[in-house]
Amino acid sequence: MAKGKESILLKPNLVSFSSSDTTKPTVVEALAILMKKAGKNVCIGEASCASWLNTKIFVKGLVCSTKDHKNLMTIQNEVFKKLGYIDVSEKNDIPLVNLHVGEIAKLSIPDNFVFKEIYIHESLYNTDMICSVPMMKTHILAGVTLALKNVGIGTYPGLVYGSIRSAVHRKATEFEPTGTATAIIDMVKANKIGLNVIDATMAMQGNGPTKIAGGKLLKMNLIIAGTNALATDMVAANVMGFEANEIDTFKWAFKAGMTPNKIGDVQIIGEHPDDVRRQFKKPQMLPYNLLQDWYGPPC
Repeated sequence: MAKGKESILLKPNLVSFSSSDTTKPTVVEALAILMKKAGKNVCIGEASCASWLNTKIFVKGLVCSTKDHKNLMTIQNEVFKKLGYIDVSEKNDIPLVNLHVGEIAKLSIPDNFVFKEIYIHESLYNTDMICSVPMMKTHILAGVTLALKNVGIGTYPGLVYGSIRSAVHRKATEFEPTGTATAIIDMVKANKIGLNVIDATMAMQGNGPTKIAGGKLLKMNLIIAGTNALATDMVAANVMGFEANEIDTFKWAFKAGMTPNKIGDVQIIGEHPDDVRRQFKKPQMLPYNLLQDWYGPPC
């Protein structure tokens, strides 16, 4: 998996500054230590949506969107600090990378669905491999948010697209109503995902991806890992009680030529999904155009 890969960027899902909504730092720390012991250069990168700075009780949806460099620095620093990632960084000498700001690479991907030209942080462009480390959660736009969405939405840099990616969702609605699935696949194709480790120690069901949105925590005591992001997500969604055809991200991944096309083609080692499956409470799915007035108005 990591043979020949000297630099690895770990991408947790730190959507907010609440520990109930985010990848546990202990999971990311354990991965980082293993990789460092194997001689790899490791960093942790994220482009979080919200901190106290852009959470405003007087705006629709509570969270507003910003492209301001100073604000994006503060948002990410506060999220890293609040969730314990600065402690992990200092304890283990692991750099933290703010994927919102800095040098940005522009990529041309002509067969993308939405963004034929797409912008990513130079750390993503230059790394040998990305390890997606999401928390297992449901999502009112995507159905589930796992390894694909963690990178596919969570690496659009705020400097270009805004901190809560409302511009990304609006553009994607020109192609499909979720405003999410096509944008996920476009960004996944721009990145080098080589490992996926889903933190399902504590999962979220219902109207995720946050408790404030209506998500409810569910203890699972699982880690689901794989080298293929789509396959890993399909197994995780199955464990959550979803069929593959319920998840729009999977449908668009298939349209993009990604494989596998069915869970029966996935080689599963360890626990069998039937033995650990829980029927998650499903989110109340809404098309983005019904949410856009509430989703990331400008700060």
